[in-house]
Amino acid sequence: MAEKKREISFKGIATSPGVAHGPAFLYLNKDLEIPTYRISDSTISLEKERFAQALVQTRQQLTAIRADIAAKLGEKEAEIFDAHLLVLEDEALISETLREMEQSKYNIEICFRKVFRRYIDFFSQLDDEYLRERALDVKDVGRRVLRNLIGDAGLNQNLLTESHVLVVDDLTPSETANLDKKKIIAIVTNAGGKTSHSAIMARSLGFPAVAGIGDISDFVENDDVLLVDGFEGLVIIHPSEATLLRYGKIELERKNIEKIFRSSIHLESKMLDGRPFCLQANIDDVSDIPAVLESGAEGVGLLRTENIFLKRESFPDEEEQFEIYREIAEKLKPYSVTIRTLDIGGDKNVTDSRFRFEETNPFLGERGIRLCLSHPDLFKKQLRAILRASAFGNIQIMYPMISSLNEVLAANRLLEECRQELLNEGKTFSSGMKIGVMIEVPSAVLIADTLAQYCDFFSIGSNDLIQYILAVDRLNSRVAHLYSPTHPAVVKAFNMIMDAAKRSDTPVSICGEVAADPIYTAYLYGAGVTSLSTSPRALPEKKYLMRSLSSADLEKLCSEIAEVPDQDKLIDTLQAFYDKTIDRIMSH
Repeated sequence: MAEKKREISFKGIATSPGVAHGPAFLYLNKDLEIPTYRISDSTISLEKERFAQALVQTRQQLTAIRADIAAKLGEKEAEIFDAHLLVLEDEALISETLREMEQSKYNIEICFRKVFRRYIDFFSQLDDEYLRERALDVKDVGRRVLRNLIGDAGLNQNLLTESHVLVVDDLTPSETANLDKKKIIAIVTNAGGKTSHSAIMARSLGFPAVAGIGDISDFVENDDVLLVDGFEGLVIIHPSEATLLRYGKIELERKNIEKIFRSSIHLESKMLDGRPFCLQANIDDVSDIPAVLESGAEGVGLLRTENIFLKRESFPDEEEQFEIYREIAEKLKPYSVTIRTLDIGGDKNVTDSRFRFEETNPFLGERGIRLCLSHPDLFKKQLRAILRASAFGNIQIMYPMISSLNEVLAANRLLEECRQELLNEGKTFSSGMKIGVMIEVPSAVLIADTLAQYCDFFSIGSNDLIQYILAVDRLNSRVAHLYSPTHPAVVKAFNMIMDAAKRSDTPVSICGEVAADPIYTAYLYGAGVTSLSTSPRALPEKKYLMRSLSSADLEKLCSEIAEVPDQDKLIDTLQAFYDKTIDRIMSH
């Protein structure tokens, strides 16, 4: 009788929801075996031709993958591969490779690998998590070019005769897109994170996935049974029958709960006693609109315009920006669309050379409104585009990273210049467009009373505000545990903002992780927040939750919180309130 293997659990990062279990398939994509040899002057032209053919072949493969994803999932997901195709058009990458070959007299594979590794190292060392994850995109394209040069087919799913859990060091977006759902049921990666494009692809394709699991591949052999919990970020090797039974019940319960949450999508956003509340969505581009409409969101609380810029090789002109803002405003009318002006700089640079610079402390450098005011000609193009689009819907404008009143006044002066120019040109715009500021810097908290006199609304950027108040880089694993929304200083800052807003009758929205986490929802509305803005996917749960509460429930919760000085106990209080509410809802 075979010995029963012991159940072992690993904790990683939950990157794509869902639960699956099955035999493991290890694909440890180590470095490709690249041949190394010297070339002569007479064979340089042959190497160049091989390189050109590999680039063409790679472009054809990526174009085919893009078309397939567009047909299956839509343009939003397919746009991931636009960045990959742009890498192949990078003249610097190509010219540096050819120059390396001509100078070193080594074969083209070795020279290309050397150059593209420099690119990967550059992105890997950036502070910003999103940009750091782009190193995987460059790696994806580079490995594909190398495979085409040496004739390596890569991940071979044809070896599998049944459904498996894929265990891999890391997975590129194109490899993820090519996974056969009949052969692969879940993904476990030693490396990676929640914002990588491969994680985005996994979520879009519906693969449960856990990343950043560390050295799990050292403990797993092919065909070992794995259970993957993409909700909690757990991977269990050799799960017991009791564990499988428990997860079967949990998965069924989750599906039923999700169905219940979604049942309130198109109902009124009102609490039991008729008190209204507002839920809005965060978006990046036009392609996010279907998700907004399907979620029941009442407009957009945050349009992150920097993502429109990051996708392009050069600064989009006024007309291009106008068309994007206009289309979003028209499709979401009569709901409001809050457009945050360009929030780049420091560690979030577009490819435009005017914005590429090194800073010792990028989070304390020239970013957000500071950068825009330093480049008034480029800032005015965006302001003009937003103003023109305001004639086609309910648009609001919002300035990021405000730290002083002078910045608001300077931005408003440029906005007024744009209004006068458009009037002189006979172009239409809304004369009543509302102007807001993001409260995400401690100095803005302290002058909130003054700022309220010069703007129509506040939006609390909770991620940066908490980071700046606590001096904690939440992307730094060595100090991330110190990042806490319930720290007494954070709670005090939040109360100061809300007090200033109430005195001036200024609406307050909040975005970021605090807005996304359902345990904070009731407290935020109880404290006086006008609206929450988060990803469309997170909205149905919040709406169902709020429709099940009364104003008295919120008042009671806020009174309890006021008596809790300890940040850990405060979290426990919020969690207990949420659990009690959900249990009450489900019992009915």
